[in-house]
Amino acid sequence: MRAVIQRVTEAHVIVHGEICAQIGGGICALIGVSQEDALEDALWIARKIASLRIFDDSNGKMNLSLQDTEGTALVISQFTLYGDARKGRRPSFTEAAENKQAEIQYRNVCDALSREGVVVRTGIFGAHMAVSLINDGPVTLLLDSKKNI
Repeated sequence: MRAVIQRVTEAHVIVHGEICAQIGGGICALIGVSQEDALEDALWIARKIASLRIFDDSNGKMNLSLQDTEGTALVISQFTLYGDARKGRRPSFTEAAENKQAEIQYRNVCDALSREGVVVRTGIFGAHMAVSLINDGPVTLLLDSKKNI
């Protein structure tokens, strides 16, 4: 499982011309699921998102986590994180999980984040979404459960 994590001051997602979810300060997480992913990958990603110390403390040092700041996570499914553009000009998405499996694992991430005490807002799985955010810092991290489990 892959995730792009961005520390944000605000973010929202629009589907069919209407805002379906929005947050103030927190994290925008784009989640990609591969064919090989299982529950342990979702749990690892969720724990990492909740506990990453990427928020400033009173001294301006990145020492606080999303849990510490009681921030919110906007979690968006994004199969294109498994796009392979090494050959040709059109990316291949053969590593990405099929819709049903991807949705199950995406929901596992959201549920696990909630159990970690994080308020979770989501887009609509499988929909065409317009995601807007203000990246704070900027702080952007890439996570890959297969490189860390």
